Amino acid sequence: MTGALDPRMPVLVGVGTASDDAEACELMAGATAAALADAGGRGLAAAVDRVAVPQGSWAYPDPARLVAERIGATGATTHLAELGIPQQSLVNDALAAILSGASEVAVVVGGEAKRWARDQERAGRRPTETDQPGAVPDVVRARTGPILEPVEVAHRLWEPVQQYAMIENALRAADGRTVAEHRSEISELWARFAQVSVQNPDAAFRRTVDAAWLDTPSPGNRPLAFPYNKWHSTQWTVNQAAALVLCSVGAAERLGVPADRWVFPRVGLESSHAVSVLCRARIDTWPAMEVLGETAAAWLGLPIADVEVTEVYSCFPAAVRVQQRALGLDPAGTPTVTGGMAFAGGPFNNFVLQAMAAVVTRLRDAPDRLGMVSTVSGLLTKPGLGVWSARPDARPPLLADLAYEVASVTDVVDAVGTIDGYDGAGTVTTYTVTFDGLDPVRVVAVCDTDDGRRCVSIGDDPALAASACAEELIGTRVRIASGAFAPI
Repeated sequence: MTGALDPRMPVLVGVGTASDDAEACELMAGATAAALADAGGRGLAAAVDRVAVPQGSWAYPDPARLVAERIGATGATTHLAELGIPQQSLVNDALAAILSGASEVAVVVGGEAKRWARDQERAGRRPTETDQPGAVPDVVRARTGPILEPVEVAHRLWEPVQQYAMIENALRAADGRTVAEHRSEISELWARFAQVSVQNPDAAFRRTVDAAWLDTPSPGNRPLAFPYNKWHSTQWTVNQAAALVLCSVGAAERLGVPADRWVFPRVGLESSHAVSVLCRARIDTWPAMEVLGETAAAWLGLPIADVEVTEVYSCFPAAVRVQQRALGLDPAGTPTVTGGMAFAGGPFNNFVLQAMAAVVTRLRDAPDRLGMVSTVSGLLTKPGLGVWSARPDARPPLLADLAYEVASVTDVVDAVGTIDGYDGAGTVTTYTVTFDGLDPVRVVAVCDTDDGRRCVSIGDDPALAASACAEELIGTRVRIASGAFAPI
């Protein structure tokens, strides 16, 4: 198999995870050491010439340097990707560097230690991170495009759970479900995800939950933003890191990496085009992921639905449900091998690498299968899509940023720029409800104004908030003034 391959062809040769009670840089170094051991070979660590890390919740200025030093790759170039860069982008960058000859052995690694920090504080100790005085990454990849509009920030609409809840409710209205039908549907999906997590040895929680329990707000499953309760949400308070080791075929052969460890990239797609939730003409759809899925399917010669091993990014049910529709997946399916970010653990900006580790293991066990991992950056803002196989293709992988194609199919509307920037009638496009304990207290609505724009407006009536948790508010005509709304 190996003799006919271009020596510059990139392959993934090692995956590793770590979940010890330690700070994030130690977890990342441990996951990288595990990935190098998983690859095997001779002298692979010393040959690493590139280490890339997605920004986390930690404060290290150059975390890749800490990892490189701990594995003995002191000459490696260090890369840091800012928040808002899809995790698929880091993988694509490494693959492109290997194809071009700029790199021979690359590591992509990320990790979080929020549980360690919490436990340190509970024990009365300060969670202190390794200091890096004066450290600066060799390369910083900066985010482009907005995640939030200023008016959303002014209305305190910055929490991901509120934004995803709005996407979720817009999807309910588009699907023609009642509030009760919709809540049951998302909780049944999440109960299936939880069941998968039980079989995942790297899962942080590995628990089964009943759909009815998920659907019902309680002290152990408090409401966050209608229709989501705590266990509908990604769980960030985990100690988890994951690492990928990628190299050229030539390097793998020279360093003695066994061919049965090799997994080949077939597709690595992303889009850097960014439109905020507020400005999307259709909040319930994601044309960007549709473009990626169609492009991947054309390259592979088969629908994404035919890919045998699938891990769809799962920060909230809306992310899964919108992607199922965008990629042509069965809406009644369970597109995960990890159990998803609520039950396997959602380490902030690192879950895609955790997903890759799980998918790669399955592809090695069944080499004729394809595996797909999707990426969500921001609030269904920038998508990523990777397809892999343990069998080589005759072609190099398709690597592309499809921002132009995505921009051409993403319809947008203008936003009212300030809280008090509109006075008049409008229609509720989507909404969510926030809570004080178990009590609904506030409605946050995105409205289409009668002059053809979008605005964010608030309803502070607890009775309205309670009603909006039981009866559909989307499509309601409202009067908007000074950033507040009331049904007409």
